[in-house]
Parts: sequence; C-alpha cells; structure tokens
Amino acid sequence: MKRYAWLRYPGFRDKAVTLTYDDGTSSDRKLIEIMSRYGLKGTFNINAGKMATEPGGYALTMEEAVELYTSSGNEVAAHGYCHQWLTEMETPMMVYEVLQDRIALEKAFGIPVRGFAYAYGAVDDTVVEIMRQCGYVYARTTAEAGNFNIPTDWLRMPITCRHRDPRLMELAKNFLEGPPGAYHWIQTPRLFTLMGHSIEFVKDNNWNIIEEFGAYVGSRDDVWYATNREVYDYVKSFENLQFAADGSFVYNPGREDVYICFKGVNHMIPSGETVRLD
Repeated sequence: MKRYAWLRYPGFRDKAVTLTYDDGTSSDRKLIEIMSRYGLKGTFNINAGKMATEPGGYALTMEEAVELYTSSGNEVAAHGYCHQWLTEMETPMMVYEVLQDRIALEKAFGIPVRGFAYAYGAVDDTVVEIMRQCGYVYARTTAEAGNFNIPTDWLRMPITCRHRDPRLMELAKNFLEGPPGAYHWIQTPRLFTLMGHSIEFVKDNNWNIIEEFGAYVGSRDDVWYATNREVYDYVKSFENLQFAADGSFVYNPGREDVYICFKGVNHMIPSGETVRLD
C-alpha cells in the first residue's frame, strides 16, 4: 500500500534540510548564531571524554555545551567517548567507547541520546552491530552521496556533502529547484544533509560559505528544518502507518502527526487517529 502513499514532511513540504557538525568546539557558538539567523537546525556530535575542563578554550566544557545546544534547540548526539577509530578497536574497548559517550551525554543533558556520528567515518559490519546493541537508532557516516535521498540504512547514514565541497551551492540549487518535474506527487521528498566541523571555518577563514548557504537555503516556507533525530523519528512514524487492505483508511499509532500524499491527494494523519482516504 505504501507505493500509493508518499511521505511528506510536516506542512506537506517535500524538502528538508539538516546539518550535522562534529567535535564540540567553541566555534560552534558562531555556527549556531548563523544557523539561528536563517532558521537552520542540526545535530552536534560530541565526545564526552574530550570536553574542556575550563571554559573559554578550543573545546567546550560540558556545562557550556549543555547551555549552547539546549538553548538553541539543536540535537546532541554521540561521537565516541574519546574520538577513536572504531574499526581498529577490540570489541570490549569499542563497546566502552560507544556506550560510555552515550551514558555521559545522557547524564549531562538529561535526555536519551539515540544518534551517533562515526569518528573518521570508520564503520564496518561489526561496528554497526555494536551500535545496534548499544541502543543507537541512527549513525552518520562521512560518505558523501551527492544526492538528496532519505537514508535506507540508518546505521550507515550518508551525507549529501561537506561544506568544503566545491559543489555545495550547485547542489543546493539543484535541491531547491530540481530538474523539470522533480516534485511530481509520485516522487519521494528530498533531504539535504550538510556535514562539517565548525573549526574548519576558523582555520580556512571562510564563514562566508555557511552564510551563503544559509541565506539561500534557509528561512523558506517550503523547507522543513530539522535535526537528524527529528528526521529519523518522522520517517519512522510514516513507515509505521497502518493502512487498510483496500486502502480506504489509515491509522497512525505514533505520537506525532504524519503528512502524506495518497494517490495524488494530501492528507494529514493525526497522532492516534484513523483517517479515511476514499
């Protein structure tokens, strides 16, 4: 039945943007200022074992991180307790690296930490299984897909590109405008995932890159701006919709409203309700 039902983001939007930045450095402050100015949201992946002990330095203290990321409405995800190369570690050490980061971040932020970003992009089948057993529901890689597809393997979540990619604005234009007919109702919506490290803007002296991206992609009524976790949760809510065998109605067992396009007609399916489609 899902072949007749196409996901739409909240408000029947067909485009979403999420940013994902690593390491928890103090330059995240300026990045978040720029993101907030253009209505962008994202996920900051940090290493609890490498936080600063004193404020005002290269890395944030845990207290600074809690204030910065919580007050700005962005997500915090794990990045490995000490930013280790997981594929080179023995299993017990790997489990500690992955799980201890989650435990420390949950204690500091007071919320479940369900996302992860692989340090150095290091991932293999063993690592993925450890992630699953440690309770992570998505884990971002560094693989640049160069497209706008919604992930199908959430524990090997790719990105669209890094902000250092010279194709950034070309990809952004294609994302927003697309080829002729790109937004026909039978097509799935688009997701732009931008990755980087805010310290790169400092080292390369090119904050203008994210300013230009934000000015072009941000503050649009037709784009949903979300964190990685929000995108994951919403897509799963869509996948959990329960359709009648003949497609005459659909039930939403989840806790958030879901927007769909069913046979060319838009429908909002409220949380816990059944909606007729015929």
